Order: sequence, then structure tokens, then C-alpha cells
Amino acid sequence: MATLAYETFVAPEKPVVSADLPAGEKREMWSPTAATLIHGDRDAVLVDALMTDREGQALADWVESSGKNLTTIYITHGHGDHFFGAAPVLERFPDARLVAVPEVVDVMKQQVGPNWLDAFWRQAFPDQIGDPVVADRLDGDILQLEGEELVVVPLGHSDTDHTTALHAPSIGLVAAGDSVYNDVHLYLSEASADGLAEWFDALDTIADLNPDTVVAGHKRDGAADDPNNIEATRQYLRDWEAADRGSDDARELYNIMIDRYPNRINRAVLWHSAEAAKRSASSGPVDRH
Repeated sequence: MATLAYETFVAPEKPVVSADLPAGEKREMWSPTAATLIHGDRDAVLVDALMTDREGQALADWVESSGKNLTTIYITHGHGDHFFGAAPVLERFPDARLVAVPEVVDVMKQQVGPNWLDAFWRQAFPDQIGDPVVADRLDGDILQLEGEELVVVPLGHSDTDHTTALHAPSIGLVAAGDSVYNDVHLYLSEASADGLAEWFDALDTIADLNPDTVVAGHKRDGAADDPNNIEATRQYLRDWEAADRGSDDARELYNIMIDRYPNRINRAVLWHSAEAAKRSASSGPVDRH
């Protein structure tokens, strides 16, 4: 059996076409986004594949520079910023499989439909997203990499429904997707009260694996892939719950969280989360499914 290793590629922040900005911000930026390459002596598995065509091409260059044979791209969850970039990678590595669990495949299909791809993604990132590819359904919960198992970990709701992580037990690695954030404001627009409870459960599931390394789906470039980010994400959620209870409107909720986390990346995603939280509170329970 091979001794596995991992590396991360972080796509930097990029401008978003948006007119809804928090006070003091001149433009909206998308959060830096991570892809993880788990590899042995010859072969490799890529976890998540970024968003824009340019990012996918840069990711393909990076994988190619590793000298490894890419066998599989595994997608942790259905948000387009984690799989639209797979198409350029597959052009470079045509024998690689693009896979996800069935529930994630269903979400991916929604994301490439006109209600999302044209109405949201391509408007926010004009001329940057080509023709995304949807993953094949993964049979079972194990990927093989040079005799070592990579284990799919179902997490339920974190920043969206049907999220997963990929666990490499032999090296104590968890590629956590968007269940864990690393020095970036959390996307909470899809989190009603039950969504937050499920996210806490997801973090407990990851912590119970006792990982040595946790790669967040959104992370500050160069930040350590430390398992302490599990607790940091959990504490952010606790602070969010308290701030939501203690605020009357989106502006107040946003300001409380900025005071608590002044240096986290991407204040715009916090603003949108605050708007969604107060809109949901004023209109009653929201069906996230």
C-alpha cells in the first residue's frame, strides 16, 4: 500500500456582479475556495474542482504539474463553486471519473438548470462559466487510491443540504468541503434553525473522526489545515445564533458579527446571510428542500 499525501489549491477571491453591498464595502468578492489533491506514488484523487473556466484550467495545470495520474474527481456538495471548474480538468484528464453521492448529483443537476446557472451564476460571473459537467452517481462510500481507502462521510446539512466530506484514514485527513470554514465568513443563507442544529451535528461527526488535518472548502490561502477549525466553525455558529437572537434587523446582526470577527474574509457573504436570516424570521419557517 502507498503512503498517501495531500496538497491544496486555493482559488483567490474574485469580483461578483452585485448591487447589494453592506455598508462600507465598494464591491462584492467571492470567497477563496479550496480544492484538495490526495495522492500516492502514481495516482491521485481531486476533491472539489472550483468554479470558473479559468480556475478549472489553473487547477488542471496544478494537477498536471504534480506528475500524478488523476483517476477521480470527488465533489463534496452541490454548490456550483465547487464543481463547475471540473469540465476543464476533465478535458486535461479524460480518463478521470467525476463522482458524487446520489443526493449531491441531484443538487448539481439543479445548479446547472436555467434557474441557477443562467439566472444566478452566469449573471454573477459573466463570460466565466462554460458548460458544467454533472457527476456520475457513486456506488457505495469508498474510493480506492493505491490500495488505501478514501471514505465518504455523509454530513447532512452544513452550508447547504446533502453535504459530505472525504476521509483519508491512513493519514488522518478530512477534506471537509463547506462543513468547515477557515478564517472566512460562513455562508448561512440556507440555514434556518434546524439547519444550524444539523450543522453542529456535522461538525461533531467530523470531530469524532479525530483528524490530524482538516481542509476547509473556503479558506484563507496559506492558513493551516488545522483540526481546530472545527471548533472555530462551531464557535462562529454559536456567536451567530446569539447575534441573531439579540438583533432586530439585518444591519444590526451584520454589525454584531463584524465586531466579533473583523478580520475574516468576505463580509458580503455575511451580509447576505444576515438578510436571509431576518427575511426568514419575518416570513415564518422556510422549506429549505
